[in-house]
Amino acid sequence: MSPPRLARTLAVALLSGSCLTAAGLPAAWAQNTGAQNTGAQGTGAQDTVVLDTVTVEGGGGTATPGEGEGSGLETDGYVAKAARVGTKTDTPLQKVPQSISVVSSRQLEDRKVQTLSEALTYTPGVRVGAFGFDPRFDSFSIRGFDVVYNGVYRDGLRELTGNFSIFKTEPYGLQGIAVLKGPSSVLYGGGSPGGIVNLTSKRPTDAPFREIETQVGNNGRVQAQFDASGPLAGNDNVLYRITGLARDADTDLRSVPDDRTFIAPALTLRSDDRNTHLTILGEYADITTGGNATYFSRNGRPSNLESSDPAFGDFDQQQGRVGYEFEHRFDETLTIRQNLRYAHIDADVKYTSIGAISADGLTASRSTGRIVDDLDSIAVDNQAELKFDTGAVAHTLLGGLDYNHVDVDDKIGLGFAPDLNLVTLNYGQQFIASPALDFVDTTTRQSQTGVYLQDQLEYERFVLTLGGRYDWLSQSAFNTLAVTTSEQDDHKFSGRAGLSYLFDNGLAPYVSYSTSFAPVIGNSFSGAAFSPSEGEQEEIGVKYAPSDVNLSVNAALFRITQTNVLASDPNYINFQIQRGEVESRGFELEATTSLAAGLDLTAAYTYLDLEITEGDNAGNTPSGIPAHQFSLWGGYTVQSGAADGLGLGAGLRYLGTSWGDDTNTFRNDSRILIDASLSYDFGKANAKLEGVSAQINAKNFFDKRADSCQGGFCYRDEGRNVIGSLRYRF
Repeated sequence: MSPPRLARTLAVALLSGSCLTAAGLPAAWAQNTGAQNTGAQGTGAQDTVVLDTVTVEGGGGTATPGEGEGSGLETDGYVAKAARVGTKTDTPLQKVPQSISVVSSRQLEDRKVQTLSEALTYTPGVRVGAFGFDPRFDSFSIRGFDVVYNGVYRDGLRELTGNFSIFKTEPYGLQGIAVLKGPSSVLYGGGSPGGIVNLTSKRPTDAPFREIETQVGNNGRVQAQFDASGPLAGNDNVLYRITGLARDADTDLRSVPDDRTFIAPALTLRSDDRNTHLTILGEYADITTGGNATYFSRNGRPSNLESSDPAFGDFDQQQGRVGYEFEHRFDETLTIRQNLRYAHIDADVKYTSIGAISADGLTASRSTGRIVDDLDSIAVDNQAELKFDTGAVAHTLLGGLDYNHVDVDDKIGLGFAPDLNLVTLNYGQQFIASPALDFVDTTTRQSQTGVYLQDQLEYERFVLTLGGRYDWLSQSAFNTLAVTTSEQDDHKFSGRAGLSYLFDNGLAPYVSYSTSFAPVIGNSFSGAAFSPSEGEQEEIGVKYAPSDVNLSVNAALFRITQTNVLASDPNYINFQIQRGEVESRGFELEATTSLAAGLDLTAAYTYLDLEITEGDNAGNTPSGIPAHQFSLWGGYTVQSGAADGLGLGAGLRYLGTSWGDDTNTFRNDSRILIDASLSYDFGKANAKLEGVSAQINAKNFFDKRADSCQGGFCYRDEGRNVIGSLRYRF
């Protein structure tokens, strides 16, 4: 168990019997207790997404800009054509023997996505909302396995995390999102067996592009944003882009604001022959939300009593990153790349929590907590790609060496707050002192070095993908309070083999086997270091992308097994052994299309059979993950007549029942959530208003606020969220 996670466990153990209830803990603490989250934080490698292509957006709405230099995604409206996330090479998705889902820029715009979690709500295999409404973190799992701490990548490089120092994603700064399903350590190193989520930043575009937009919404939401790109000073080899926004907003909870300032500059330099290019990407964000987004629980369910207090409840985070992507093509045979990024996070989390209600029901006793994280990380990925033929077989050979390092200072303090008056509900009216940061004071350093080799062999209609990788990982932790140091080293091989067959009609059946691992930090009672947790997947599927219709249909049948999962030691209390195992079996179906007639559509279905096969709660189903999920989003833009430019959109999200705890004693109810949108392009009515458009989006239109329980802790879904926007694009 890593020191940050150990700190959370110690805090939960101490406070559950004294000043905090489980429901009052920050959700990030509870998120790591479920069976599907076992296998401690890993140190992953990197994916690279550099693809020299320009997207032509389909459908009938206002045109969006091209993907930009080296965006790594090729989409046509909602339909994905290519993404480097699966192979780190320029490979069409039809040839990749693994399931990949893409959320395009068109989808992000149509749904006015506000968080990364929200962006993934219509993606098959992804579970969003297990912890209810919580704007502090983007929490989700893929195929039943948590990926928050070790499965989120930005422009091909892993976003390294600490305890509460987790990068917050601003969707307005994204060009698209690619989700690679299943174990992916062959290219990315240690990580979740569920897969990875790769975020593609907006890049400079060849064509000039500018937009400004204002937004207003419920809960006092006000936002302004801008995006501008194109050649700099008329030089076609120097391209710029700058994206930014400012938001002031409240939420359903009085102690949880949603304020943000964000700025992301980018610059591309390239040679006249386009064989060499360098793209510099940066970001700075100042974000304020709440330190506790829960309600006090009674009888195992959330009440209407907010647990936190605005007098001591802000979660302030400043984050920044700067890096570059470099590529040089020597000729049609050899290409080299290097991607590098430095990132920093300052997180200051303050929260109160209700522990108990007095016997007379007039007051509530409360505690306080403060968590201060300081994180610095660096990640670099070096690649060489070689294309050649051996007889009738064409090869795309990729070799790489990557490295990443993260340094986290984690401090935690615990204290008490004045009682809350339950008659007057005097939230924010009493002074609440900050506790001293003397409960935990730990400095953790993790580093990973990996070498990998992959060959994509094409013979007639067959595409065989073979890859192997070896990683060396190390971690050290210094406990300032106890003046102790711990160290652990791991090394592991991982691989993938897959075969696809390409039919003329666009069908591409495939079969693949892939593995993953995640370092498990800690020791057994005997003092032996834990071995890495291991994952393996068998997947068989089919992809359909006809050449004459802008349509993509993908189906996949899979089985994932994760071993070496930590479980309780039956002989020594408070110690763990590696006897746990979790199996995930399921089926996914996804269809997307964007037609010139103005129709955009994405539909997804997921069936997931999760089981804890060994260890604690063996034979049970991990909590919070439904067996059935279905989603459908469609949009139509009128193409002619009096209503030309009018757009209508609607979405449905169904989540089946799930278990509320890992002992499988109670269930979460199924639910259906409805989303909707209405837009109008004023340029269709008056040429002088070209580029002006308005849009209204409603998420959870019928304001259904259901409870969600995971690991025995319960949360509540966000209520109806309405956003109106006015945009001028020129």
